[in-house]
Amino acid sequence: MNRFSAVVFMLVLFLSLTACTQAPPPAQPDTRAADQKTISDGEAAWIADWASKDLERIVSHYADDAIVMVTDMPEMKGKDAIRAGTKPLLDDKNSALSFTPTTVEASKGGDLAYSHGTYTMTMTDTKTKKPATEKGKYVTVYRKQADGSWKAILDINNADAPAK
Repeated sequence: MNRFSAVVFMLVLFLSLTACTQAPPPAQPDTRAADQKTISDGEAAWIADWASKDLERIVSHYADDAIVMVTDMPEMKGKDAIRAGTKPLLDDKNSALSFTPTTVEASKGGDLAYSHGTYTMTMTDTKTKKPATEKGKYVTVYRKQADGSWKAILDINNADAPAK
């Protein structure tokens, strides 16, 4: 190979390699603080929705494929099951739910988040017909929806002790 051919070969090789190399995609912006605030604000609204006993507003905080796991009840999958499982609680004249998030964390990728905290639930005891209060803890996992909103996809709670 003569010198000219070697230079042309090296130039073609260099151009081929640099043409195949792409710049890395830009780094995703870190939206964790904003996402965590949005979820905290959403949980404050959710607490108000429970206080108002508005079934549709309560259920609106869940994704269509959400799963709810509560003490002494079968798992509820999807909004229809959540609605059906929640309605009797709201129909109870003694029912009241409050919860206090202690942690809200969002993923750096901006698609998943969770909260956890404590809750207090009052309802009518089926045996005594008197109000009974249950205290416990919960974890709620959120997924960012296509429209940018955050919806609960997994809501789990368990009692610290039997209701009194």
